Amino acid sequence: MSYTLGIDTSNYATSLAVFDTAGEVVCAKKRFLPVKEGQLGLRQSDALFHHTAALPGMLAELGAEFALTQIAAVGVSEKPRPVEGSYMPCFLAGESVARSAAHLLSVPLFAVSHQQGHIAAAALSTGRLELLDGTFLAWHLSGGTSELLLVQAGADGLPDCTCIGGTTDLAAGQLIDRAGALLGLPFPSGAALDKLALEAAPEKGYRPKVADCRFSLSGMQNQVENKYKTAEPAQMARFALETVANAVVKATEQAMGQYDCPVLCAGGVMASRVLRERMEKAFGARVSFAEPVLSGDNAVGVAVLAARLYERDKM
Repeated sequence: MSYTLGIDTSNYATSLAVFDTAGEVVCAKKRFLPVKEGQLGLRQSDALFHHTAALPGMLAELGAEFALTQIAAVGVSEKPRPVEGSYMPCFLAGESVARSAAHLLSVPLFAVSHQQGHIAAAALSTGRLELLDGTFLAWHLSGGTSELLLVQAGADGLPDCTCIGGTTDLAAGQLIDRAGALLGLPFPSGAALDKLALEAAPEKGYRPKVADCRFSLSGMQNQVENKYKTAEPAQMARFALETVANAVVKATEQAMGQYDCPVLCAGGVMASRVLRERMEKAFGARVSFAEPVLSGDNAVGVAVLAARLYERDKM
């Protein structure tokens, strides 16, 4: 058995994880970036600062639970998505620490994308890591990304992600966070908005136009703001989530008409019970969801991919 260390420094959270090649998460640490009340995220310079400040202490906490000298490989998310030109400064903090750790431990370093980490974490959580060896559809719905992906096993051992649908403008998580801000909910607002929405009666929501698996959510903010003026908070929260669900279900239907394969749901927005119920009602056992703890930003998927790459290179 070998152990890998995963590091992820997204625009929402600093996270570390140790994974063993037998398929278990040994330990994990996660700390949300501090966002002031009423704000919708941080500037990249501030996010980079908070990651840099948090990582040493979090590594020390991890080291108190697990002997880091046992680490056989280090994995890190170096960019948001596995496409050319994808870049955010906040990932530099994790990459710097990962490269230093790999050098000091004299172990290999494997760089992946944040999106690939999300997909791997979801596959692990659903007990379907074998998906990473084949072809499937995956939703990556988060604060910054709302993409429907065709995922295939890449020649480099990593998930090869091709965007075939999703939002053309505002990400689903951005709409949800803006709805949460209107209601005075903490950022990120997904979990609190979902809990509030479940207190409301079923709501049809707005049905955005979906064509070729793509849809726009930019006009939905006005719809949500209008709902806020006329409805109770719980009903407004339900309206926002049902609107996202309407678009996601329709886009999935269109994609499944082209590709006969399972659907994996990843990203913090996909932790919504409202959205999950709608997807399960529409697609049944063909759709799989990560547990909430592995839906949001985390380093577990990064550590999983590092383990897979390490084992492949040993052959």
